[in-house]
Amino acid sequence: MSTLAWSVVTSVEGRVPLASEGLSLVVGSLNGEDILISFGGYNGHYNSEVNVLKPSHKSTLQSKIMEGPLPDSLSAVHNATNPTRDLESEFEVGQEGKIRETAIDNFEPMYTQKSKGGETSEHILAMLKAEKEELESSFNNVKLQSLQLKQELADAEARNTDLYKELQSVRGQLASEQSRCFKLEVDVAELRQKLQTMETLQRELELLQRQKATSEQVAINAKQRQGSGGVWGWLAGSTPQNADDA
Repeated sequence: MSTLAWSVVTSVEGRVPLASEGLSLVVGSLNGEDILISFGGYNGHYNSEVNVLKPSHKSTLQSKIMEGPLPDSLSAVHNATNPTRDLESEFEVGQEGKIRETAIDNFEPMYTQKSKGGETSEHILAMLKAEKEELESSFNNVKLQSLQLKQELADAEARNTDLYKELQSVRGQLASEQSRCFKLEVDVAELRQKLQTMETLQRELELLQRQKATSEQVAINAKQRQGSGGVWGWLAGSTPQNADDA
């Protein structure tokens, strides 16, 4: 069994997809040649790009990227791994004549998943496509729910506006009724004052009537005493008219 070793072959900028945190790596096979597929990751925003890389061969010891047009996200990586900066293999011949190779060859990354049953890159792409469609469906559902909530919010705001108008109308009616009640209270107070004045006048009138009746009764009694001179007056031949003249 061959022994594999890791070595740094190049570095990339911090914002390219290959420098994303949580990048997923999968080993696959294409046309009988091992390939490395990377996808996903987060470096300030979520990446959904898929990169396919080929390992270097012993004959050239040179990192290559799978032939075909490169996406924009890999342009920086490709520039960084151009032929002028390709990794050159370092061979050190020891005393025992053993050769130690430091280039990446027949690599087996730490975070990789071996394909099962000849899983191809097309199958992986199909899985990613299905996952993307599922995410799009979830996004559409969330968007639809958001629209429904916005509509419900608009309806609630319309109802709130109507209720506020009704409240203002009721407040206006209440203010009018309060003003009317205040006026009625003033009228009642005035009527009570007049009633008290009438009761006082009634008591004074009754008192005057009693005084008048007493005076009339006294006058009648006095007149009656003056009209009857008694037996002695009759004997003396005096009459009430004479007494009045006297």
